[in-house]
Amino acid sequence: MRSLLSCLAILTSFVLALPSQRDSPHQVKERVFPPRDWEIQSIAPSTHKIELKIGLPQPNFHILEKHLYEVSDPSHTRYGQHLSKEEVEALVAPHPESLELVTDWLVSHGIGKEDMTRSPAQDWITVTVPVGVAEKMLDTTYYVWKHTASGESIVRTTSYSLPIHLHEHVDVIQPTTTFARLKSFKSTIHRFDKETGQIVEQSNTPIISASGISVDPSCNNTVTVTCLKQLYNATELTPSATINNSFGITGYLEQFANLQDLQSFYAIQVPEAVNSSFTVLSIAGGQNNQTLSEAGDEADLDIEFGFGITFPIHGTFFTTAGSPPFIPDLDTPTNTNEPYTTWLDFILAQDEIPLVITTSYGDGEQTVPESFAKRACAGFAQLGARGVSLTFSSGDGGVGDGDPDPATQSCITNDGTNRTEFLPLFPASCPYVTAVGGTIHVPEVAVDFSGGGFSNYFARPAYQDAAVAAFLDNLPNGTFAGLFNPNGRAFPDVAAQADNFQVIIGGETGLIGGTSAASPTFAGFVALLNDARLKAGLPSLGFLNPLFYSTAISGFNDITSGNAPGCGTEGFNATVGWDPVTGLGTPDVGKLVALVT
Repeated sequence: MRSLLSCLAILTSFVLALPSQRDSPHQVKERVFPPRDWEIQSIAPSTHKIELKIGLPQPNFHILEKHLYEVSDPSHTRYGQHLSKEEVEALVAPHPESLELVTDWLVSHGIGKEDMTRSPAQDWITVTVPVGVAEKMLDTTYYVWKHTASGESIVRTTSYSLPIHLHEHVDVIQPTTTFARLKSFKSTIHRFDKETGQIVEQSNTPIISASGISVDPSCNNTVTVTCLKQLYNATELTPSATINNSFGITGYLEQFANLQDLQSFYAIQVPEAVNSSFTVLSIAGGQNNQTLSEAGDEADLDIEFGFGITFPIHGTFFTTAGSPPFIPDLDTPTNTNEPYTTWLDFILAQDEIPLVITTSYGDGEQTVPESFAKRACAGFAQLGARGVSLTFSSGDGGVGDGDPDPATQSCITNDGTNRTEFLPLFPASCPYVTAVGGTIHVPEVAVDFSGGGFSNYFARPAYQDAAVAAFLDNLPNGTFAGLFNPNGRAFPDVAAQADNFQVIIGGETGLIGGTSAASPTFAGFVALLNDARLKAGLPSLGFLNPLFYSTAISGFNDITSGNAPGCGTEGFNATVGWDPVTGLGTPDVGKLVALVT
């Protein structure tokens, strides 16, 4: 017996001496090449605080995706049967073991459970820690990086590690390797006669649009709400304010939506909306400064045309705090996270969400690590499953940088090979959102800055197989070979007018252009489609693409002229059928109403 006990004691001592799973060594989780146009300024101060967001795997996301496609497919028996908030959260919840192991790891670094903020589905854990603690957790070094063109500074690293046993329990941790700048998509603002705010069109002959509707000839030079309703066959629609319809606009980067500008805009273009307003929701301390000189061109454009088209549907403007410039010699807490995740955290936690939400911000897909892009995209899928339609601008650089000159183009890969390659945009490249390209003039042609192309992160979804395959089949052999991924998610999906929009910004009237005008325009008309459906007792449209690429395809005006240069090429051409410049085309709202009701 004594010998048996001695053996057991020795065995116990041996087992206790073995390293536990929780003490496993670190191994690199993610590494990126030093990004182009960024340079290291200094080591980040160890006391500078960062908000780490830890994404836990969603083992049942494939089931959520199946539900999303079923409730968004007009040929499916479940079409329109959107999921509840609770049903979506159950489908993206992490495995309990992941929660336990990641929580234990955080506690081991002195982070109390009370200091951990969890998303409603518990698939994200957020902690605020000093850089010094983050560096120990992730076995890395953070630096202050400066963008050479803009002068913007951020705190990032090019690699981070995790204990080996945690690799399968963590999808992504940010801010670490993401260098996206979340720039808004817009081109220049054109100023003109500030007294009248009008451009006089010499001809009085009406222009006939692709849908056969007469359009005022002035619309070729100055785009107004009336022009858009004429052009897209929506003049006969009168939306209701009392059927629980809703429309949302996102705002980032301290873009302030000015109420005085909106009222001045309404007085000129939508007089029936004068004295109406909208709800402002602040996220993470986002502001909406009403000083006239601080009015944001992007924000004013969005609210003026988005709310102008949809009046009197209830509107919401989300103002999300962006990353203020990091000053290396100050240790004050600074949020250096990606605003998309901040907005997603907020919106997914809400019981009531606007039925249509438009966003005019994004950046090159390659500036966003694939792990982060896929998790953000999965968040957009959750919104779609809940019946929300999301539109995003497709970008203003054609197939990349908008430069047709091979000698000066800047479309260089960020993978260490420094190859020339078309540069897709994110989030427009996410397959669960509707990307909106741009047109100009009447009859419409592609505007030459309309962003489009093929994702390098996301495979082409089944809903666009036929349309995209037809485009590729008609593309002459060898065209742009090696410059794009023909198997990737193709964008844009649709298009709308994108230049010469008459706006009032900071009390001054002017013209503005960019696909940042196209997205709120298209989204506004989607809200009118929802109005028709809700009046008919039908649910909101939700995720739009499966519908648009199938039974509603005849509700679009095909754009077959124009191209969007970039990356030292003339870029793709607009052509018959879907194309990576204008997608399926621009909406004929009258036809679409008939198709969706």
